[in-house]
Amino acid sequence: MEKNLQEEFTPIVKFEPPLYKQRYQFVKDLVEKYKPKKVADLGCADCSLLWMLKFCSCIEVLAGLDICANVMREKMHTLSPLPVDYLQPSERSLTVTLHHGSVAHKDPCMLGFDLVTCIELIEHLEESELEKFPEVVFGFMAPSIVVISTPNSEFNSLLPRVMLYRHPDHKFEWSQAQFQSWALETARCYDYSVEFTGVGHPPTGMEKVGFCTQIGVFFRKHPQTGESVQSEKPMEAVYKTVFKAVYPSLKDEKYLQNAVINEVLFTAQIIKHRLMSKREEYSDDPETKSKFQSSMDCFSDYLGKLVVEKNMEPFVSGNEVYIPLTTIFSFPKVNRLCGTFEKLCKLIAGKVTLSSDGSAVMFNIEHENEEN
Repeated sequence: MEKNLQEEFTPIVKFEPPLYKQRYQFVKDLVEKYKPKKVADLGCADCSLLWMLKFCSCIEVLAGLDICANVMREKMHTLSPLPVDYLQPSERSLTVTLHHGSVAHKDPCMLGFDLVTCIELIEHLEESELEKFPEVVFGFMAPSIVVISTPNSEFNSLLPRVMLYRHPDHKFEWSQAQFQSWALETARCYDYSVEFTGVGHPPTGMEKVGFCTQIGVFFRKHPQTGESVQSEKPMEAVYKTVFKAVYPSLKDEKYLQNAVINEVLFTAQIIKHRLMSKREEYSDDPETKSKFQSSMDCFSDYLGKLVVEKNMEPFVSGNEVYIPLTTIFSFPKVNRLCGTFEKLCKLIAGKVTLSSDGSAVMFNIEHENEEN
């Protein structure tokens, strides 16, 4: 998936944005349209496309494969979680894995993907590898969608610095007719349909030349059965895993519990602050203060046997402030994180100071005043 300088800077044609970015954007748009959960990029090179795709909220599994491990290692650190990912875990799970190996070989780790991308890959394959490529991708992996991009040789006449091929490692470059012939035959053999498009428009008046990068989008016609997958599944892995990152997720009970506890305490502190501010307003008026204190004293008589009702307001008793869990649960973010009131109680049990009956978050304002 190289970024060819010949494609980007020529006296005749200059692409804006650069052609490689247009290819990445094409894939991203496809992901946003079809919402695949598992995506594999074959020939991932420096992982630039994978880095872009990790921000797509629908994707839960990302995998990259390349024949050159050193190229992947140069930027694979960009696929690691950042500190903010731990501070604010996502609601989705995300695992990113990089494999070292050839697209001419089958490995069970590449089964079960919804979308497979092959961006500027096939032109780098030797003839023997290209012969095996369709069986590996369409026969064995058999994803729902396959995206293949490759240079359009008919556009090369508009790229003056191109002598034979656009990159010294290219083994071939196809015309539109050659690519479409190969793609249609591959689709027919493996029960796919294919749509042709591309990126990098030709100059006005030269539309017949076609896109600079031609693209085939393959759609599997029928779901693959479990039996057919199992029958072809190799017994041993042939790829070497060079990188794996598992992002923190609220689907993990540990991260969910931390998020809920933090949100409960944050919400309770806000409610407590509002309550205490209101109490201070009352304290400015001696008559109102007396009435307020009298109402607070009523709660003290029943403190030991108190059961906080669903809509009961937060209250102060002596040096303690009580925030009903039902009130906290009514806040949208707490509600969304927990789903049920029972789940809220389970997640904060033993982690947050509660009233004796466990129905309210409790703060001791005397201790807070001493610390202040």
